[in-house]
Order: sequence, then structure tokens, then C-alpha cells
Amino acid sequence: MIKLLVVFMLLAIVGSLFSGLWFLYRDHGAAASTRAVRALTLRIGLSILLFALLLISYRFGFIPGYSQ
Repeated sequence: MIKLLVVFMLLAIVGSLFSGLWFLYRDHGAAASTRAVRALTLRIGLSILLFALLLISYRFGFIPGYSQ
């Protein structure tokens, strides 16, 4: 379950990254365009959410740690 959620989040992050690139290309880098900024802000939010999810999953034992 956690693996699928992580893969889905990574795909959403990469999709948001490429949509930001697409908006930047289509708007010719216009400063008035906020679509690229919104897409990249969404990417940052998803990355932080994924990091928090991984930390919480490790803390509660959903992701086993390495032990020798």
C-alpha cells in the first residue's frame, strides 16, 4: 500500500515538474504568467508531503528499518 502511494506521489511530482516546464515554454517566460509558478509550487508541496509520509511511515513501522 505504501509503495503504491509513494510511486503515485513520485509520478505526480514528475508530472507537475513537466507541466511547469510546459507552461514556461508556452507562455514564453512571461513574468505575468502564474501557471508555471503554480505548477512548481504544487511540486514543492507534493515533495514535502511525500517526505512527511515517509518519515511518519518509518516512525510507525510501516517501512522497516535496516538492522544488522
